[in-house]
Amino acid sequence: MTQRYSGQELPLMAQATNWKSYLAELIRPYLGPTVLEVGAGIGGNIPHLHQPPVRDWTALEPDPVQAAQIVGSGVRVVLGTLAALDAAERFDAILYIDVLEHIADDAAELRQAAAHLAPGGRLIVLAPAHPYLFSRMDAAIGHHRRYTMAGLRALTPRGCGPGGCGPGGCGSAGCRLERLWQVDAAGWFASLANRLVLHRAQPTAGQIAVWDRVLVPISRRLDRRLRFGFGKSILAVWRRVDDEPGAMG
Repeated sequence: MTQRYSGQELPLMAQATNWKSYLAELIRPYLGPTVLEVGAGIGGNIPHLHQPPVRDWTALEPDPVQAAQIVGSGVRVVLGTLAALDAAERFDAILYIDVLEHIADDAAELRQAAAHLAPGGRLIVLAPAHPYLFSRMDAAIGHHRRYTMAGLRALTPRGCGPGGCGPGGCGSAGCRLERLWQVDAAGWFASLANRLVLHRAQPTAGQIAVWDRVLVPISRRLDRRLRFGFGKSILAVWRRVDDEPGAMG
């Protein structure tokens, strides 16, 4: 199924190289040879993350205009949603980078994604934090929600357990939460300012530049000092475990 999405903010975010580099530093340890990026947009994350150990990258994007802009060696572009994939396809890592908040039924989406994980594969989600920061900008770019830590934890795909699906099984996979971090502590203040003062429906090039050049370097130092306990975004990493002995017992 294809979907149209204006994506006006995507070219601006692609220029946020400090943020992309910082995010890659956090995510890269959880990647493997095969990666699926859901909602890949125009491919802005690929140059920062498509590096060893990654060998094959599948960019899944439902908007045909956005998908047409994705390029890269070793990159396969698939137009559509998870339903466009072969049911048998498995990946070492599946990424949702600022995407899950756009999906109405996020719990069903992650259950479906977990079924495409290889044994021991990781499901990685970056999403906006704090419902109280929900702003005109969130609404304008199609966000259904911002998350709390508890809310994102509750989306952990549980799987069906041994024999729980009846004859033939349902393909549901169980995962264990490995990391749940808040990131970009300094960026929280920019989000609060937009919520209370600026009331912008779309970010400007100047806003993105100040955040990326000034606030992100502060966050790189501050996040660790705060032990990733405060920030404008949440980074969650789950590992598929239902194929491990006793994991679903």
